[in-house]
Amino acid sequence: MSNEKLKVLFLCTGNSCRSQMAEGWTRALKGNEIDVWSAGIEKHGLNGTAVQVMAESGVDISGHESKLVSELPKVLFDVVVTVCGHANENCPYFPGSVKRIHAGFDDPPRLAQDAKTEEEALEAYRRVRDEIRAFVEKMPKNL
Repeated sequence: MSNEKLKVLFLCTGNSCRSQMAEGWTRALKGNEIDVWSAGIEKHGLNGTAVQVMAESGVDISGHESKLVSELPKVLFDVVVTVCGHANENCPYFPGSVKRIHAGFDDPPRLAQDAKTEEEALEAYRRVRDEIRAFVEKMPKNL
């Protein structure tokens, strides 16, 4: 077994929220064994509420940028994890023996759109944040 870290890409539609949270959690919890990137099929900009709820958990993603797959360095990924249905259905081709996994999470902005209060909206983001953390904690076994 080589000492090389597993190379994982989290892919979402807009690379603004779920994939950014997954990248942040992976760096914080699994950085010693996994090299991680996130990207989107489109660019929607970094979601401020995602930054806020991650900071509540001690993970700073405020320096992240929303990016397209084409803007990533030329990396031969070991695993591509799609975190939303749209990305799963529209996943681009990756060269090499890439393993594709779909781990769908609810879209926090969509969950929060009907919230009656800011706190209710934040709870939607926190729930998804915690679900993503639970997924990342099981990596790499669940890949």
